[in-house]
Amino acid sequence: MEQMTKQNEEQLEQKKITKKELSQAFWIYQLGCELSNSYERLQSLVFCASMIPAIKKLYADNEEEQREALKRHLNFFNTEGTIGSSIQGIVIAMEEEKSNGAAITDTSITSIKTGLMGPLAGIGDSIIWAAVMPLIISIFIPMASNGNAIGGIGPIVIYTVITMYISWALINKSYTLGRNSILSLLKDGKIKQVIYAANVLGMMMMGALSASYVNITSPMKFVVPGGATIVLQEILDQIMRGLLPLTAVFAIYFFMVKKGPRYGIIIGTIVAVSIVAAFFGLL
Repeated sequence: MEQMTKQNEEQLEQKKITKKELSQAFWIYQLGCELSNSYERLQSLVFCASMIPAIKKLYADNEEEQREALKRHLNFFNTEGTIGSSIQGIVIAMEEEKSNGAAITDTSITSIKTGLMGPLAGIGDSIIWAAVMPLIISIFIPMASNGNAIGGIGPIVIYTVITMYISWALINKSYTLGRNSILSLLKDGKIKQVIYAANVLGMMMMGALSASYVNITSPMKFVVPGGATIVLQEILDQIMRGLLPLTAVFAIYFFMVKKGPRYGIIIGTIVAVSIVAAFFGLL
C-alpha cells in the first residue's frame, strides 16, 4: 500500500503540458514565423517566444531553468512554417520530460531542432509551396481574370485554413508521440513517395497554368513571289501549338536554375523584350 501511495504521489507531481500551452505555442509561432526573421537567427525569436508558455509552466519553480531554456531556444532556427510546426510538438514533449527528471540534455534538444529543421523545410516546400499553393491558385485564377473579387480573396482564405489545420494537427500529434514521431517518419520510405507525388502534382499544375495563361503570338507575315502570304504564327502552330509560350517559360525556368529567383531581373527583362518585340512587330 505504501509503495502504491508513493507511485501515486509521483504521478501527481509530474508536470504536464495542457492544450492551453500547446494552443499558445501554435498561435504565437504561426502568426510570427515569417515576420520575426533576422539575418542572424531567422525564426529563432518567434520560436523562443512560442515556447514561453510551456517553459513558464514546466519550470515555474526554477527561474534559472527558465532562463536556460529561453537561451537554448534562441539558437539559429529556420524551417517551413506549416510542416515545421511538428518540431514545436517534439521540443515541448522533450522539455516536459526534462522538467520531470528525464536524462535529456540541452544539447539533445538543440540537436533535435537543428537536425529536423532542414528535412522538414524540404518536405514543407515540396508539399505546401510546390503542390498545395499552385492547386489553390489554379482554382481561383479564372474568377480573378473575370473581375470576381473572390478570385483574389479565396486563395488567401483557403490556403490559411488548410495550412493552419495541418499545423495544428502536426503540433498535437508530434507532442503526443514525442521525438520518435518525425524521426520514424523520415526513416520510412513512404515520405519520399509523398514528396515525389507532391512534386509531380506541382509541376502538372504549373504546366497547366503556363499553358492556360501565358499567351504569346507573332503577327509577322511574309509575302513571297506570286503574291502568297506566309503567316509565321501558322507555321509555328504546325510545328507545335504554344511553342512561343513554352519557349518563354523554359527560358525563365533555366534562368532561375542558373541564377536563382531574381524576380526583378526576370520582370524587367520580360517588359524590355515585350517593348522591343512590339516595336519591331515581332510579337
